[in-house]
Amino acid sequence: MEASIERRSNVSLARRAWNIRRKAIQMGEVQGQGYVGQALGVADVLAVSFFHAVEYRAEDPEWEGRDRYQLSIGHYAIAFYAALMEAGILPEEELGTYGMDDSRMPMSGMASYTPGMEMSGGSLGLGLSVAVGRALGLKRKDSPAFVFNLMSDGELGEGSTWEAAMAAAHHKLGNLICIVDFNNQQADGASTGMCSSEPIDAKFEAFGWFTQRIDGNDIDTLVAAFDAAREHEGARPRVIICDTKMCKGVPFLEEREITHFVRVEPDEWQKALAVLDEETPE
Repeated sequence: MEASIERRSNVSLARRAWNIRRKAIQMGEVQGQGYVGQALGVADVLAVSFFHAVEYRAEDPEWEGRDRYQLSIGHYAIAFYAALMEAGILPEEELGTYGMDDSRMPMSGMASYTPGMEMSGGSLGLGLSVAVGRALGLKRKDSPAFVFNLMSDGELGEGSTWEAAMAAAHHKLGNLICIVDFNNQQADGASTGMCSSEPIDAKFEAFGWFTQRIDGNDIDTLVAAFDAAREHEGARPRVIICDTKMCKGVPFLEEREITHFVRVEPDEWQKALAVLDEETPE
């Protein structure tokens, strides 16, 4: 882990999040599309995940002692690839291949193609179930590794998610940390308008989880929440509900009417990069 620790100490988490946002925009420009609204919103979560909370070896993505970090929301792959590049698991030279034939970075995350991609998340609502199985297996092997599952608020409308939540508490999976990206958007509109899961924190608590609900675009708050989740005593599974803002960091995109798929015009990709470059963190 020495190399990973060194990478984490040399660059601020805010700069890591900025780098992830920038890479996601660059990949979106390659195809002229992509779920960049979600990528910009979840960048802070991914920065704290990969450069503070998660144990891994960039040079050995299959290292047995690693924490398993699942992307349940397969269409967020553009953000996840940006984080994998920033972490040194994927080479940045491949950025221009995003979504191309024979690329290791298909537009929806596929475990069979991409180093560091722990599951194929095209069918939404299954990630937490997979995470429960993985966490149970690691627990029975007496492994100290954690399983992280990054999922969306829309997936909370799936019955399988709550079956998995119940099973995780029943099996006392203290090695499971679920992260819910709550941006209040899904394919048909606002998540709270389709099938509201509120109050989400109270529901997870009722299912027996250690629950935190935070501002998912505040780096210091994210660090504290991940630390609390890892260090929580007892055998309860843990969940961090992250309220995030779609298109965070690019004001002209933040201000337009937000939908599940944010359209970026051909001339706006470079404009978005220029806006990010005006606010480069240390």
